[in-house]
This record gives sequence, structure tokens and C-alpha cells, in this order.
Amino acid sequence: MTHAENHYDAVIIGAGMSGLAAAVRLAMYDRRVLVVERHNAPGGLNSFYAKAGRKYDVGLHALTNWVPEGVKGAPLVKLMRQLRIRREELDLCPQFGSKVSMAGKNLRLNNHFDDLLADVATEFPKSVDRFRALDAWIAGLDEAALQAHGGSARSLLDERLGDPLLCDMLLLPTCFYGSALEDDIEVSQFAVMWRSLFREGFARPFIGVRQVVRILLDRCREHGVERRMKCGVKSMEVKAGRVVALHLDDGTEVTADAIYSSAGAVETQRLRSDVSPLVGAAEIGRLGYAETIATYDPAAFRDFKWQDTIIFFCDAERFTYRSPEQLVDARSGVICIPNNYEYGEGRALDEGWLRVTALANHDAWCALPETEYQARKQEWCARLNRVARTHLPAVADVAHDAALTSTDVFTPRTVRKFTGHLNGAIYGSPVKRRDGRTDLANLFLIGTDQGFLGVTGAMLSGISMANLHGLKA
Repeated sequence: MTHAENHYDAVIIGAGMSGLAAAVRLAMYDRRVLVVERHNAPGGLNSFYAKAGRKYDVGLHALTNWVPEGVKGAPLVKLMRQLRIRREELDLCPQFGSKVSMAGKNLRLNNHFDDLLADVATEFPKSVDRFRALDAWIAGLDEAALQAHGGSARSLLDERLGDPLLCDMLLLPTCFYGSALEDDIEVSQFAVMWRSLFREGFARPFIGVRQVVRILLDRCREHGVERRMKCGVKSMEVKAGRVVALHLDDGTEVTADAIYSSAGAVETQRLRSDVSPLVGAAEIGRLGYAETIATYDPAAFRDFKWQDTIIFFCDAERFTYRSPEQLVDARSGVICIPNNYEYGEGRALDEGWLRVTALANHDAWCALPETEYQARKQEWCARLNRVARTHLPAVADVAHDAALTSTDVFTPRTVRKFTGHLNGAIYGSPVKRRDGRTDLANLFLIGTDQGFLGVTGAMLSGISMANLHGLKA
């Protein structure tokens, strides 16, 4: 390759949602873009895989920020406009209805904020006026601003609401869907989640995350983005405050005017030639998850009468959100039933699906010998399934087990293996860099450690950083 052939306007590390969105946005304006990805499947933390003939989604419980057609100014609308995606391409189907369940109380999250407000009035009548005032205060924030409003959301809620249970019930979904901090969530991120989950809502493409990945890949092809799969970055050569070359896994060397990395802040720093390979240990995220996936015979599954889309549950007196000492903390988590979206007449998933997510200990899972690791996975698959079923209409064990067609489990060890995220930390480092800047003039962060989380957030992260550092610059 000549120098001209191996030089790009932008190299993007990672073919996840943020990387692909950044690539499309830059290439739309005739930038020469290369995306490098160490793994063989695009999508990153929101990907999919096939096993025994089944296609499993990873990451995507729901695409948040759903709004009805015609609503203007919403993050989802901005995303579609920036990437020139038509709404019908996404095939978004709104949820049946979700809830937060704790201490015998339920708060509906069903794409209608007034229903959540009504439930707060019913369950917490002394706090409803303060809840309205909090909503008004959050509405006044620019939650997507690159100079974020810091501070503790737990402290904010304690101060503004007073009721510990209501505070916990609002932290439960916002932490599980968007916090890298133990036992808390930053105020600006809480405001993002408030809008995403409470004010707007949940939807899902009929075929799941593959629909979103497929659209992004199509746009990449349309705009001439070059993609190298199974080829990550081995190291970045740094001189005079800039990345001057990237050495790839396949032995080639490329150069770029700008590098956008979705690998994570610490993971990106550790690729540099000018720093210790152990740099940033204090900034590595600690929050990992285990998730079980069960599939069922469709006719039997319909008879279960499980109608909730997502249930955020906590069976403890107080909600704690931290890396557990044991393998899994089953006291709280997220139950997701992908069947329960409004797919429309004549469309239904081929099987019944039940996904259960809970906090898990990365180091404990990684310390297990292989035989015990596999055994513990099966044990926790059964245990989390039983926990989930206590929050759903009762089904006899005999009927449940007869309908079961497959199970699978992933742990923080799985996440680390297939994404490279240290500690298997889904939401990355607790230290976010909202403007994407690093100490190197041409190296920028996108994705998880830039700070916009979730599928919608990840794509907006890639778009925002491409606009700020690639197009406006």
C-alpha cells in the first residue's frame, strides 16, 4: 500500500452502534473512513449471534426514546434526520407496557408519562407534587449538553422527593439502563434516562437489533465506508501529542487525520505507545451483568399470559447497585419479554422469549475453572428464571419446563471476551468525557465512555462526536 492508500480522514475503532453511526455521518460528507473491528459481528454491545439455528439478540431489550410519529425535537427524530433514516426503515413497534416493581408497589412505564404520574399519585400521594416539580426541573436541563450537569442523582432525589422507596424505584430502571456508577447515577445521565424511559418510552424492531445494525451497514456501503472485521488495533503510535499511526492486528499500518474510539477510555489509552499498558486501572468500571435467555414453544407460551414487556424489580428493602460479592445478585434486575411489542397483524415471534438480567461479579466468574464455570452458568440460569417467574403470572413448573425449548447465559466473562471491555463493564468507566476529547489532538472517544448510553444514545454519541470533531472542525 502507498501512503495515500493507507491514509484516511478518519479511522473508527469498533463497529458498534456509535462507531457505525460516526462512520456514516462522516462519510456522508465525503470523508474517507475506515472502521476496524476485532470481532466478526458488528453491533458491539448491541449485537446478535446464532446458536443451534436460533438468532439471539444481545443488549437490546428495547430501543428507548420512542415517540409517536410527528413529534419533533426528540433524540430519536434527531438521530434519523442526521443519518437520513426513514422511520419506516426502523420498523419500530411500541411496547405493550412495562413497570417498576418493588415492596408491593408498581409504577407503570408504558410510553404514557401521565400513567406514571397517576401511579406516583396513587402509591406515593404525599410525594406527587414534588415529583411534578422534579419533572419540571429536569425538563429545564439540556441533558444532551456536552458540558454536563454533574452530581449525585441519589442525593438529588433524596433532597427533592424525600421518600426513600420512591427514590429507589426511580433509580432502579435508570441505573440498570444507564449507570456506570455504583449505587448512583450522575444527574445529567439521570436526566437522559428520565426522558428516555419515563417521558418517551420503549419500542423494538420486529427482528430486533439486527434491523438497526442492518440499516447502519447499508448506509456504510452506500457512502463508501471501508470496514475490516476480525481486525482490531494492536497499538497506536504517538508522537508530539498526536496519533501518527495505527498498527492493526493483520500486520498493516494505517494513518488518519482523526481517530474515534469506541473501545472504552481505559482500553483506548492502553493501546498507546507512550503510556504504561496498565494505565487507568482506577477508572475501570466495576459493574457487570449476567443475563439468561430462555425460549419456549409459542402456543404454550401464549397460555402463560405473560403480558409485561419489561419489569424492573427489586426484592430487597433498599435498592443497591454495585458489583456483588457472590457470582450474581438476584435481589434486583430486569425481566424482558421481547414478544410483548405491538408487531401488528400477522406478525409474531417464532418462539416465546424470556430474558433476565442481574448484576454479576466479573472477577468471581473469571476465576472459575472451565467445568465449574459451565456448571455455575446453568445453575444461575435456573435461579434467575425462577426469580423472574415470581414477578409474572404463575405457571406450574411442569408446564413451564415442558414448554422450554432452549436456554443460554452470558456473564461478564462473555462480555469481556466478545467486546474487549475490561471487567466486562457494560457501561464502561464511571468517568465520562462528554466532549469526547483526550489529551491527544486527534484521538476522540465515542460510545460508552463518551457518555451517551443505550442504542439510541450510542448512535447519537457517534453522530455528535463526528459533527463536533470531524465536520465542524
